[in-house]
Amino acid sequence: MNTADLVYFIDLLGTLVFAISGWTAASKKQMDPFGASVLAFITAVGGGTLRDVLIGSTPVGWMQDLNYLLMIGIGIALGLLFRKFFEKLRRTMFLFDSIGIGLFTILGIEKTLEYGLSPVIAVLMGTVSAVFGGVVRDTLANEIPLIFRQEIYATACLTGGILFLILTYFNLNTDVKIIVTVCYIIALRIIAVKNKWSLPTIK
Repeated sequence: MNTADLVYFIDLLGTLVFAISGWTAASKKQMDPFGASVLAFITAVGGGTLRDVLIGSTPVGWMQDLNYLLMIGIGIALGLLFRKFFEKLRRTMFLFDSIGIGLFTILGIEKTLEYGLSPVIAVLMGTVSAVFGGVVRDTLANEIPLIFRQEIYATACLTGGILFLILTYFNLNTDVKIIVTVCYIIALRIIAVKNKWSLPTIK
């Protein structure tokens, strides 16, 4: 698998994971299947859509490749078939969300760099890709978005993006950089929540 194929796989996997995350959030709020499907769709493509619009990549990715809609459909189907299973796992949405932000951070950075924008903008767009879908999901589900809470969330994406650029400076293999960065973001989220790490509040 070459780098382009790996990035494409990451994009599809991230779409699937976030679709499941959106469905799980909707299930907790006892939404009907249509509402849950809408939330799954927005969670899956919201961040990528905003990123593509900002960097001038239009029509946006999911409009040019029906595989993204297929992944969302599979995520919805999995949420519907295994609804009770997901509801019993309190940490399911957290796990899917952590995986999703790790995958989408790298994807956003890679795509932004392809458009010739600066590394700083690439890190910001990677963070947008990762967190914006979750912001819309939580807002529609009548929850305070994770990005606005004390939890280590967007910070994990930002520091992960910086790590990716540092690894790039040392000319490491792209596949290695992607794997290391995604694992770092997921691990930081899990460790931060487990140890109750948080950012200070404004007083």
